[in-house]
Amino acid sequence: MGKYRRTTQIVIFIGVLLLGGYAIGKALFSSEDGLVRKGEAPPAFALLGTDGAAHKLEDYKGKALVINFWGTFCPPCVTETPDLQKQYEKWTGQGQPFEIIGINLGEDQLTANHFARQYGVTYDILLDKGRKIMAEYGVKSFPTTFFVKPDGTVMDVFVGGMTEKDIDSRVTKLLQS
Repeated sequence: MGKYRRTTQIVIFIGVLLLGGYAIGKALFSSEDGLVRKGEAPPAFALLGTDGAAHKLEDYKGKALVINFWGTFCPPCVTETPDLQKQYEKWTGQGQPFEIIGINLGEDQLTANHFARQYGVTYDILLDKGRKIMAEYGVKSFPTTFFVKPDGTVMDVFVGGMTEKDIDSRVTKLLQS
């Protein structure tokens, strides 16, 4: 038994090394990042809003929709919030069905409500306490924003903070779709 011990150890070591290398390579170089892509339908959800009501993705069917994943802990999220609100005010009431929803990532209702009041947010804020919806959408960086056409498919995805100009150009294109 002793004379095969060294060979067995080497074979096991090589197997572990190959398996580890494969796992690391797959994680680092995978082209599939899980993010919902352009042309796909976003996953359905049902989330509690800061208004205390349940909101479902299907409630927004037929509308141009901006879905923004954000958190108060995220500086770019905080920076882009006033710009999202300006765009919401600009485009609602223009005769075209348009909505923005902010999906808060894991924070409680009190924190999200305080933030919304502080920044004058009037669009729907939904709470993803367990970050389940975030995972279903493949969101890994904050903020991440999905622009969904009235037909229910994603027109564009923007990862990172946006300026008002970024938002305006995408909403303009979204409303023309």
